[in-house]
Amino acid sequence: MTLSTHGSQDLFDRARSVIPGGVNSPVRAFRGVGGVPRFIDSAQGAWLSDVDGNRYVDLVCSWGPMILGHAHPDVLAAVTEAAGKGFSFGTPSENEVALAEEIVARVEPLEQVRLVSSGTEATMSALRLARGATGRSVVVKFAGNYHGHVDALLAQAGSGVATFALPDSAGVPASAAGETIVLPYNDLAAVEELFAARGEEIAAVITEASPGNMGVVPPEPGFTQGLRRVTAEHGALLISDEVMTGFRASRSGWYGLETGTKGAHPGGYEGGAPDLFTFGKVMGGGFPAAAFGGRADLMAHLAPDGPVYQAGTLSGNPVATAAGLATLRGCTEDLYPRLETTARTIADAASAALGAEGVAHRVQWAGSMFSIFFREGQVRSFDDAQAQDTAAYGRFFHAMLEGGVHLPPSAFEVWFVSDALDESALDTIRAALPAAAKAAASA
Repeated sequence: MTLSTHGSQDLFDRARSVIPGGVNSPVRAFRGVGGVPRFIDSAQGAWLSDVDGNRYVDLVCSWGPMILGHAHPDVLAAVTEAAGKGFSFGTPSENEVALAEEIVARVEPLEQVRLVSSGTEATMSALRLARGATGRSVVVKFAGNYHGHVDALLAQAGSGVATFALPDSAGVPASAAGETIVLPYNDLAAVEELFAARGEEIAAVITEASPGNMGVVPPEPGFTQGLRRVTAEHGALLISDEVMTGFRASRSGWYGLETGTKGAHPGGYEGGAPDLFTFGKVMGGGFPAAAFGGRADLMAHLAPDGPVYQAGTLSGNPVATAAGLATLRGCTEDLYPRLETTARTIADAASAALGAEGVAHRVQWAGSMFSIFFREGQVRSFDDAQAQDTAAYGRFFHAMLEGGVHLPPSAFEVWFVSDALDESALDTIRAALPAAAKAAASA
């Protein structure tokens, strides 16, 4: 039976007349998989309900933040209490202090953080801080790593190993992208070669702690440590973007997994921790909240103490910080093993179904975050990620949607699980997989 989508189609038609593409973030338009994007009316626990009355198990989790599940009672209570006191003050409030303290306590190298409203704002601000602190202008990023829609970071690699990039989006001036160098991900030799030639010009290297915006492509052993070594040798900063992995991959994010310090205990890489970190998603609990931070001496460059200006009317919003604080307090040590068990159950079932139909695929992990690439062999770079059967994923996606499971509407995104996924939700996923695997295998 085909699910009714009349309500979603009507809303999509209305939206396209007043919103570019009908959506406020491009991936929501379903261009990567085709079909009608589902307009969600409500969500509870592990389930989404759309305007047509269809229910879906949610394996997107608002792209990560809903780690505890939708409308979690503790988060809802915190938000209700905060909203009852006022929505926004434009002044400091206790909630923002408490959230900053919670973040600093979870990631050992952090000494101070500045709260902002989005991951894009966090990475943009971290780059400005790095340039201000070093007096240099060039930034290095990696192909396939996404750091928000910052002009300087919407760049693609040109010919050769390290070429000044051309803008990857209309509206980005060449002068902005021209200060960015794009290198292949997981290629430490390319980093070393670039720094040997131009190290004195480079303000920072920014990298997703464990990339998730080309699918999950973890750094190879020693890659992050190598970046730390090379940047330190040349006086550049290392920025670890944990907008996606922060407090999702472990209690202290990818940093905790890679260093073996999942809690807030001393540890780190042999050559030292990254200089700056960026956070978002989980720390906002579904509200617009993000942060960037690092050592106190670096953060002292920010206004009002230093010359690097950064500000935001809604930064540290009392309702958003209440949601983030309640969410992080619910992200206890015992949560993460449960999430990993749930994720393994789903991934193993999907892999078995795809294998039974002879569909080439590979599963890759970052804590409980995982991606299923529709190709054989390890994915270690953006080129590898692109060399997959996106049409097969589209067929798989729609069959799962028809079976009551909402997956990311792109082959290049992460599957997220929440603590609200129970046996009923898992049964729905298991029931949908055989037909979806057959669809993926079809010509």
